[in-house]
Amino acid sequence: MDFLQSVTDFLTTYVVEAGIPIGGERIPYMVIILLGIGTYLTLRLGFVQVKRLGHGIAVASGKYDDPDDEGDVTHFQALTTALSATVGIGNIAGVALAIHWGGPGALFWMWVTAALGMATKYSEVTLAQKYRVSEHEGEWAGTVSGGPMYYIERGLGPNWKWMAVFFAFMLGVTAFLTGNAVQANTVADNLETQFSIPTWVSGLITSGVVAAVILGGISRIGRVTSILAPAMAVIYVLGALIVIFLNVGEVLPTFGLIFREAFNPTAGVAGTGVGAFLVTLMYGVRRGLFSNEAGQGSAPIAHSAAKTDEPVSEGVVALLEPFIDTILICTMTGMLIVMTGVWHERFDTEITLVGGDLSYRAVQADGGYVDMTPDAGIRFEDGAHTATGPSDPQVSWHEVPVERLYVDAERTQPFTGVVDPAMGVANGDDGQVYSSLYGMAVESGAPLTMAAFREGLAPLGDWGHYIVVFSVLLFAISTAIAWSYYGDRCANYLFGAKAVIPYKVIFVAAHFVGATLPLAVIWNMGDVFLGIVIWPNLIALGLLAPKVVEMTRDYFERKPWREK
Repeated sequence: MDFLQSVTDFLTTYVVEAGIPIGGERIPYMVIILLGIGTYLTLRLGFVQVKRLGHGIAVASGKYDDPDDEGDVTHFQALTTALSATVGIGNIAGVALAIHWGGPGALFWMWVTAALGMATKYSEVTLAQKYRVSEHEGEWAGTVSGGPMYYIERGLGPNWKWMAVFFAFMLGVTAFLTGNAVQANTVADNLETQFSIPTWVSGLITSGVVAAVILGGISRIGRVTSILAPAMAVIYVLGALIVIFLNVGEVLPTFGLIFREAFNPTAGVAGTGVGAFLVTLMYGVRRGLFSNEAGQGSAPIAHSAAKTDEPVSEGVVALLEPFIDTILICTMTGMLIVMTGVWHERFDTEITLVGGDLSYRAVQADGGYVDMTPDAGIRFEDGAHTATGPSDPQVSWHEVPVERLYVDAERTQPFTGVVDPAMGVANGDDGQVYSSLYGMAVESGAPLTMAAFREGLAPLGDWGHYIVVFSVLLFAISTAIAWSYYGDRCANYLFGAKAVIPYKVIFVAAHFVGATLPLAVIWNMGDVFLGIVIWPNLIALGLLAPKVVEMTRDYFERKPWREK
């Protein structure tokens, strides 16, 4: 596990965080290209995300559906399949992580990413429809396949096939992580925290459910997600609206804090020091990308299966995704976390001294933190660190130092002794050896969102957290189901129809394994592969933008929907 963590940290530094140094911080290259292409497409398409939003809603409603059009699923089913992949753990745990690391201002940059991402999503889906292909082999005969690998090869020409192959391979691997292992990991972490269910048990159950659905192909996936996606969204959104209604007086102050912290952050918990603007921006964009997937190239694969002979008609449906996912649902999550104040609260926590969410960090002069590798034991007197200078590592949970440690869960007996990071134990001066201690620690990920619901709905009873438990389970399963289709289409592109079933088997196995890995490791691995896979897709979108502009102009001049 230490080796895996080291590799992940290395790749995070050189793939995700690599960028242009400005004022002591770095603007990651992935942030630059993501926002840059989104801005470019927004301008080239004349703010399509604003002008054509209403038409997208009309098409998605089925108003213009033609069952005789080529394709495998309706516009609505294509949208719900893609939403099942996008509306998921990113909306629950991802928003919490963004605020945990970047402060409340990170939510603003998630909005910016989503607004620009609507134009990006429109473009990539329109191209995917334009260059999709009909399958003629095996069980997939009569169906269609599409996605960035097809519009890179067919739109840019044979000389670009190497980039199409690279994209398909990287997205196939990414599907194992962000769309699968991260989902299983969050469910397992949630169920273990809430019900003490071992991670391997929850992993076994959810992987069984995923396997039962994905072996039925895109038609079964479409039928399941068309029911599951709306149901889970209604449950989650309704719960969030109740919390907002009960705290309506905090709505305007919360928005004010978000906007202030977006440009002059002062209140970060784990990663943001005073004025660390780029940290806030980076985490907002990273989590925004993870949540709405605009520019990633995954959703176009689902939308390629829609029944239509007009590529733009599915593009306008697709631009609804970032709006629903981030502007609506992520905003509700972020509002709850900020308005209830749980993002900087501390909770009774068992601090396990091996694995888990343990780390060692030092406090910097600006209030931020830096990771440390202890070269000796860490001394405690009466529960408190004896050394807390800028170069002194402190026992931390969810990347934030724990102020006082105790030997009992009731926190009546402060710990005095030495925490030995190398051995993963705490040696008390009384001769006792402890594998875990107790203290008040901050939360992160899905448990933080759970705390927001629990506190926000407290006037109605102690049940709010179960909304998150249930939503996480549904979101994670539906996301994994949709991502399995993305991955198997990549396998089909690379190796043919014979590779689809083996891919699905490995996908299910990866789901189970993902449930047992530490939270930070699996999320960082997902970010690494996201940081790689977006490049070929965004490059292709930039080069093919004139084609998208041409198709858009032609479609809205002809108005073919009037003939339906």
